[in-house]
Amino acid sequence: MKYKFLSNTGVLVSELCFGTMTFGGEGYWEAIGRLQQEEGTALVKTAFDSGINFFDTANVYSYGKSEIILGQALKDLGIKRNEVVIATKVRGRMAPGANQIGLSRLHIMDSVNESLERLGTDHIDLFYVHGVDVETSLEETMRGLEDIVRSGKVRYLGVSNHAAWQIMKANGIAEKNGWTKFVACQHYYTIAGRDLERELVPMMKDQNLALMPWSPLAGGFLSGKYTRDNQSTGDNRRDSFDFPPIDKEKAYDIIDVIQPIAEAHSVSVAQIALSWLLHQQSVTSVIIGAKKPDQLKENIAATSVVLTSEDLEKLNAISALKTEYPQWMFERQGRDRIPG
Repeated sequence: MKYKFLSNTGVLVSELCFGTMTFGGEGYWEAIGRLQQEEGTALVKTAFDSGINFFDTANVYSYGKSEIILGQALKDLGIKRNEVVIATKVRGRMAPGANQIGLSRLHIMDSVNESLERLGTDHIDLFYVHGVDVETSLEETMRGLEDIVRSGKVRYLGVSNHAAWQIMKANGIAEKNGWTKFVACQHYYTIAGRDLERELVPMMKDQNLALMPWSPLAGGFLSGKYTRDNQSTGDNRRDSFDFPPIDKEKAYDIIDVIQPIAEAHSVSVAQIALSWLLHQQSVTSVIIGAKKPDQLKENIAATSVVLTSEDLEKLNAISALKTEYPQWMFERQGRDRIPG
């Protein structure tokens, strides 16, 4: 297991982050996973014993149960608080009340206290805003986040599922007021969905923001179970929860290229898909989830897969984005920038 710096914080996180969205199985989240305490604790142990020091959850995952299971697992395993980096999130609806959702200062301050109680800790290392709240100003949100950082309840801030301009605006507001800025981004990124390379990745590189891709296997589509000849497995969450959206025909083309590369390395399709992400310089830590220990161990083994330049060339070519404006104009106008 390798470790990378979380932006310019000086904090090292493992190149894989264990995500706990499969914990709990309450309501909407049942389609993703129904793991209870004993199963969750076993997976946390496997992850930690493999060198993973970075754990990701969210208040909305099974409406708090995921946080409870993660916190209890760490306690039961005797893992010291300073040995792990814990991330959780705020935005989603947690109760029927009018203000039990969003990114208002009120909801942020209520949510962080509730997450701390469920996790059984006195601080959260990385606190993400889980998505855009169009009804709340960025100034309000950034002030609320600053308050919880100054209180000592949160160490660092992250942002998830925002556009590049929104992140730049939010950090601009923070810088103007001397407030804490976002240092990390959790966004959807997979070899089957490279959309964030248009605007978000260049922004992250320019601003030295850490990137933690979620759903690196495209919601299980790159698990190795799906092919053009086998479009339904009967035991994968994609069969009942077809998310995130992907261009499936293009994804099948990608799988067709991945399969012989996987065979050449004597690994699975999923391991090649994860390894491709681990080879991207913009990526800090890839978030992996699992329902079974064997599945988790296989995903962790992807850290040992070294893709050749030829492998990467093939994978990059088949998964490349179609060039859109203004990118094609950048390329055109850049051709004669340096004489000769």
